[in-house]
Amino acid sequence: MPQSLSKLYLHLVFSTKERKGLIPKEKKEELHGYIAGILANHNCHAVAINSMPDHIHLLFNLSRTITVAKIVEQVKSSSTHWLNDQGIRWERWQAGYGVFSVSESQLGIVSNYINQQEKHHKTISFQDELRQLFYKHRIEFDERYVWD
Repeated sequence: MPQSLSKLYLHLVFSTKERKGLIPKEKKEELHGYIAGILANHNCHAVAINSMPDHIHLLFNLSRTITVAKIVEQVKSSSTHWLNDQGIRWERWQAGYGVFSVSESQLGIVSNYINQQEKHHKTISFQDELRQLFYKHRIEFDERYVWD
């Protein structure tokens, strides 16, 4: 095949350092838009982005020209600079992240899940939410190294 084609959707989740509630509600829509721009600059298309004060969820199409680790690095570092420029008391994002593949047939379900974060977190903590995602995707993990 002379052409390289791909369509990979990813659900990316990461939190603030020590899960501190640092993302101000009044800035979250701007933050989401800024992150969508970061993704677009790397030929990735944002499908859904939503955050809580202590973590963020992104659903996006990963470009075939960038690795998962590189796009996560770009999103975290660029959004950190933006948050600092906004005068937000910001420390940093946690070092790690969770990333999960999403089939095209599940985009609506995952997008809805991301968009309903406020409702969802009335009944479940971020830690339990992430544990559920790990179990659902059969990702083995060690609690000692998940939280920072």
